Amino acid sequence: MGADMYKISDAAKRADLTVKTVRYYADIGLVKPAGRSGSGYRLYAEPDIAKLGFVGRARRYSFSIEQCRELLSLYEDDQRPSAEVKRITLEKIDEIDWRLAELQALRDELQHLAGSCQGNSRPDCPIINKLAFDKGDER
Repeated sequence: MGADMYKISDAAKRADLTVKTVRYYADIGLVKPAGRSGSGYRLYAEPDIAKLGFVGRARRYSFSIEQCRELLSLYEDDQRPSAEVKRITLEKIDEIDWRLAELQALRDELQHLAGSCQGNSRPDCPIINKLAFDKGDER
């Protein structure tokens, strides 16, 4: 094994990912190892580790696997139009804004329910009633 090739455990550590995550990325063809050792170990080169780190950071920003695949192809393209990167990022911002609005609505509803519950020793509870009998949208 050359000095610039790393087993999956070392590559994962260098990319700040778990071995399971690195293996998953290889299995789905997102970041493939550079090769295999004579005993079958996956081997990663520095460029592979850089890609793993890139994908790991993108995932921390909540980009989906498919968005990561698209971003990774742009990362690998020296002639990439930055407009494509910005488009993907703006789409992610829209998605986050939608999720924030949904979470705020859920919080507001729970706050209302908590405020309408007496929280005493009596069994009547609007929170339980809402969870047991509400036919509203199901998530």
